[in-house]
Amino acid sequence: MNSDIPDEAVLRQQVDRRQLQQIIAGLREGILLIDPVEGIVWANECALALHGVDALEGLGTTAADYRQRFVLKYRNNHTLADDQYPIDRLLSGETFDGVTYEVTKRSEDDEEQSWRCVHEVRGHALTDARGKPESYVIVILDMTERFTAEERFERTFNANPAPAIICRLADLRYVKVNQGFLEMTGYVREDVIGRSAYELDVLENAPGKDKAIEALRDGRTISQTEAVLRLPEGGSKFVVVAGQPIEIGEEPCMLFTFMDMEPRRKAEDALRQSEERFARSFKMTPVPTMLSARDGLRLLDVNDAFVATFGFAEEEIVGKTGPELPIWVSSIARRQLEHEVEKSRSLRNFELRLKVKNEAVLDCMLSAETVLIHGQECILTVIQDITDRKHSEIELITAIETVMHDTSWFSRTVIEKLANLRQGGKRNGAASELADLTDRELEILGLMCQGLSDKEIVGKLGLTRNTVRNHVARIYTKAGIHSRASAIVWARERGVTGVEDARPPRSARRR
Repeated sequence: MNSDIPDEAVLRQQVDRRQLQQIIAGLREGILLIDPVEGIVWANECALALHGVDALEGLGTTAADYRQRFVLKYRNNHTLADDQYPIDRLLSGETFDGVTYEVTKRSEDDEEQSWRCVHEVRGHALTDARGKPESYVIVILDMTERFTAEERFERTFNANPAPAIICRLADLRYVKVNQGFLEMTGYVREDVIGRSAYELDVLENAPGKDKAIEALRDGRTISQTEAVLRLPEGGSKFVVVAGQPIEIGEEPCMLFTFMDMEPRRKAEDALRQSEERFARSFKMTPVPTMLSARDGLRLLDVNDAFVATFGFAEEEIVGKTGPELPIWVSSIARRQLEHEVEKSRSLRNFELRLKVKNEAVLDCMLSAETVLIHGQECILTVIQDITDRKHSEIELITAIETVMHDTSWFSRTVIEKLANLRQGGKRNGAASELADLTDRELEILGLMCQGLSDKEIVGKLGLTRNTVRNHVARIYTKAGIHSRASAIVWARERGVTGVEDARPPRSARRR
């Protein structure tokens, strides 16, 4: 009877182990059972999957077999020594809890080598009724997804050019900082990691700072706000900062991201200083100057020289549109001026006559340029009074014409120069001369001066009507005129009254 008792005890032990295996087979954790003598005796499906094998044989039988098949590394990439493997630690009588390591396979196959899994393990001894270790169990949690996500976040965080820093909420100390923050501030990593949010205040001078600190302590989102960062070498930097709650290693943290506003602030300061310099220069310029909005040509400002020259106070004219300004002598000239500015956005040396407040008329030369002020396109117009110069030119021309009233011996070139001076030259371009015309155009111009119509010129020269019209159109273009009467006046001012006068010297003829 007594000889049967050990057999019953062994049978009971085997039944108990099978029941235990049935209970734990479906657990989400991986379970390895280790026998002190037989080694690895059982593993559930989850444990096999967490090692990338299909059967128990893939794990090996003994602790040495396991080490030959799998390489274990701590999270700091340090490879475990033989006696640090979890099976070896259990067999040496050591239990453990919450140990994390990375598992890879020893294999020459590239696919096998690329396989990896992250385990968090705890090891326990299963004792008998007397408390003596009978077998051991390793419980494995799959941490691969979590650590892979953390690695992705770590890579993204470090590679992100946007400055960022992470503060642990438990003690309000910084645990991570990326290169963007270090480059923006000039800190080194050791100066940031471990410091408290009070030592390195990222919310300094922020409007509503108290509410932001309360949100930080409660782990709530901190909306974008302006703040000032103190720099390690002294000085400060203007930033926009925002906070987003996250978890790092299951610890609540706050991710602070920053936008460096210093370049914008410097640009705004430079723009403000530039505008101040422009305003001072505008007012102090000794030449009459006015500033108008490009849209509608509404007058925005005039300088002191404009007021002194034209006699209008600022309040009398500022705010008026182009047609409403009381300085125009000719509406045609005004429209031409507006058209030129609209077409080319600038204008140089445009001659016209302008009125002052006492109705006197000035000969002026205008130059205009499109400028951008406060984001608005404006026209800056500079007005030069050339009245005295024009009077001097007229007096000179009159004197010459008086002396040289008999122009029969006067060269055509001199006559043309006098005609150009009398008219002030061709506006916005070089003065036109008879030398600009071809022989045929001179011939047709002479016939026009004799009073012949296009039809009569066709009959006289044997040309087609279209050919004559084309020559006449080119004469108009070169002379800057628009009618037959103007062409005749233009020609007679240059000593041409007929075909004979229109024929140039042989050396001057153009083919």
